This record gives sequence, C-alpha cells and structure tokens, in this order.
Amino acid sequence: MAKYSDLADVLRSRIEMGLYQEGQRLPSLRILSAEYGVSLGTVQQAYRVLEEEGLAAPLPKSGHFVSRKQSLNLLPRMREIEKHPLDILEWDEIYKVTASTPDKDVLQLGRGMPRVDTPTLQPLMRSLSHEAKRWQKDGLNYENIKGNFDLRSQVSRTLIDSGCQVDPDEIIITAGCQEALMCSIRAICNQGDIVAVESPSFHGAIQTLKVCGVKVIEVPTDPLTGIELESLELIAEKWPIRAVLVNPNCNNPLGYVMPDDRKKILVDLSKRFGFSIIEDDTYGDLTFRYPRPKAIKSQDTEGKIILCGSFSKTLAPGLRVGWIVPGRIYDKVLHTKYISSGATATANQRAIAEFMGKGKYQIHLRRMRAHYKSNRDIMTCWISEYFNARVRVSRPEGGYFLWVELPDGVSAYELSDKLIQKKIQIATGKIFSSTGKYENCIRINYGGILDERVELAIKTIGNLTVEMNISELVR
Repeated sequence: MAKYSDLADVLRSRIEMGLYQEGQRLPSLRILSAEYGVSLGTVQQAYRVLEEEGLAAPLPKSGHFVSRKQSLNLLPRMREIEKHPLDILEWDEIYKVTASTPDKDVLQLGRGMPRVDTPTLQPLMRSLSHEAKRWQKDGLNYENIKGNFDLRSQVSRTLIDSGCQVDPDEIIITAGCQEALMCSIRAICNQGDIVAVESPSFHGAIQTLKVCGVKVIEVPTDPLTGIELESLELIAEKWPIRAVLVNPNCNNPLGYVMPDDRKKILVDLSKRFGFSIIEDDTYGDLTFRYPRPKAIKSQDTEGKIILCGSFSKTLAPGLRVGWIVPGRIYDKVLHTKYISSGATATANQRAIAEFMGKGKYQIHLRRMRAHYKSNRDIMTCWISEYFNARVRVSRPEGGYFLWVELPDGVSAYELSDKLIQKKIQIATGKIFSSTGKYENCIRINYGGILDERVELAIKTIGNLTVEMNISELVR
C-alpha cells in the first residue's frame, strides 16, 4: 500500500476516534512529514484522500481542518414534468442580478463570476498588454469572421480532452457562450418551435430562447445525473421537439456531471425523435476530477450536436470570447453570427491564443479546480452549520455554484430584498426557470476568497432563513 494511504488511514482513525474534533485544525504538512518520515507531497496526497471522503477541508493559508459533520444529506428535489410547452416569463429578476453596477461594498454571491485575482492570470494580462504594443493599429482592425486561426487551433487541441476531434476550420469564435447559444438556436429553430431544457436551467440560455420566440418545455432534472431521460422521452413522444438544450458537465446551477451512459441515451433519443442537441460546455474544464468528463459531442456521428463553450467562466468574463462547433449547420451559424455581431474582438482573441499556446491555460485550470473544490467543501460546511436542517443542497462536481433549496414557504425573493439591505447579493431560484419555479431556492457563488466576510454573510443568510421559516410556520 502507498505511503500516503497508510498516513490517510492513521489520520482517518484519529478523526473517527475523536482524537481530532470537528472543526479542529489538523497537523501541518511539515509536522506530519517529520513525524512519519515522508515527503510533503505524500502528506498532501493523504489530505486529498480525506478531502474526497469529506473528513477534512483545507482553509486557505490556515491548513486543514476536520470537516463539520454533514447534516446536508438531502439533495434538491426534482419538479414535476410539464404538461405542455410554455412561453418564457422571467426577466425583471435577472436584470436585478446581472445589470447591477459592481460595488465593492456589496458582497456578490449571486453573479456567475470566476475568481480573477489569481496569479495564474498574470501571464494573460501580460499577453493583453503585449498585443496592444505589438499589433498597434492592426489590433484594432476586424478579425476573420470565423475567428483568429491561432485561437481556433488552441481550442481544437483543448477539445481533445473532452473526447472531440475537431478541426480548427470547424470552429467559430463568438462573443462569449451567450452568442454561441443564440447563433445555434436561430440557426435551428423557427418562431413557435419547441425546445426542451433542464429544470432548473441557466437563465441566460432561457432568455436567449425567449428572444428567439420559441416555446420551452422544462424537463425534470436529477441533481446528480442530469436531465431525466424518461421524462424527455415522454415529452418527445407527445410534442415535436426541435432541440434539447443541455449543460451536462459541471451544470449551472446544480453542478452535476451527467454520466456517460446517460449521455449516450440522450444521443440515441435525438436520433430516434430527430431533434438537435445544443450542448453548453462552459464549465466542463472546471470539473474537480481528471481527466475531465467527455462532451456529448464526442458521440456525434451525424453532425447534429452543436457544442458551445467560453473562456468567460474559466478565465475572465470581461474577455467576452467563446466558441461554437456547429456541425452540419456551420454555414447557417456563420451567417447568423455575421448579422448578430460580426467579428469578435481581435486583441482578446490573440492574447488568449498566446496564453494557451504557452501552456498557461492548463496551469490556470489546475489551480482553479483545486481552489473551487476546496471552497465547495468549506461553503458546504458553513451552510451545514448556519442553516436550518431542512435545507437541501446540491453536490457539485465542478464549477463554483451551490444550489440551495430553502424550506417550503420561504420566499427567496423576499430573502434577497432583506440581504441587499445588508450589502449581500444572491441569485434567486426563479430566474433559473422559464415559468418562475423555484421560489424557495437560491444559487450561491463560492468561487472567490472565502474570508471572514463571506462566512458572516452565509451566517446572515442562514439566520434570516430560519427567522422567515419560523414566521411562515406560525402564520
């Protein structure tokens, strides 16, 4: 047995016997290295084993701590299957979250923001500066409508990890994943067509469908395995589904990774019923396990699966650079992009291509995966301590969101208003539904630095939730 496994066994037994108490700091890497005569790397591997088992959690710059006992064993509930397609309603709530001006006094736990103050992004900043000096006026000109060739080549290489063999000329660079989704939907759907989506689903995708004039039918979604294929089959038998829009890897907002066997069943259903699959892989590179999960596109044999992605969530949202692999509707998508925005920003594309070409993208991803995984464990512990036991919480396998289902009767909208007064912003569950479901759900971003201010905010959210729940019970 490996040395790190032996050391993990020792630490595990000490925790189980109560020698290390819940919330107590565990011995440092150096102390354990000296005590057991092993390398620092061996100790780190032992702690990773305990992290995977939920027994220990790292706190930045403070070491490892015994995880608080997990009372959050309940997962969010799936909603009932829709009886018929519906028009899309929500927008005002989304505007409140996405259109708010950044304010350093407001703790942003509701935005879909990655951590951008990390040293691994410094080479990208240098590349941006370098491009400004190197290209001068040329960098202000239009890029090829398909996108910078060097960047398309780098995306092509990166897609190999997701199981996709894609030529650079099969890729189109877009202004973020939002435009990629927009171009896909417009190229596939006509006004009044029906598109099936996960429930809950990314609010940006829902609003894109709204603008395109299509009707949506929400499919119940398992918080561990993704869109419920049995329900989708029933829907497809009853309604002429034009497309299914899914976010199967590190889903936003639930965080699950759809198992490969279920991805295959979805592909088989698409062939049987003739609908297209639009796959949003924005968070796929942020999965906590390695190698990263395969894309549904990797099983495409007919060119009917459209794969969309972005650097907005892995690098920085302000770059506004995404990509799309349109398959057999390439020409339609390219034309749609032409009338939508034209060419994507030149300098940003070149800077990202240089960043990736020097191997810095993979280094950044490794750092961020570890950071987000650690933060997930810490945030889950805080919610376990400060929230009512009746709360249900997702178990993300990647990305940086927790989906929290509050007790029945607790209004996330009312909770949000109370929190804004305390300079805390969250995302309410209603915006993740086309018809305003999830009134008692919230999404919390754990991607930043989890300091005392964030812990106090989680405690505040928990206390308000308990107060609101008590008020609802005594009515």
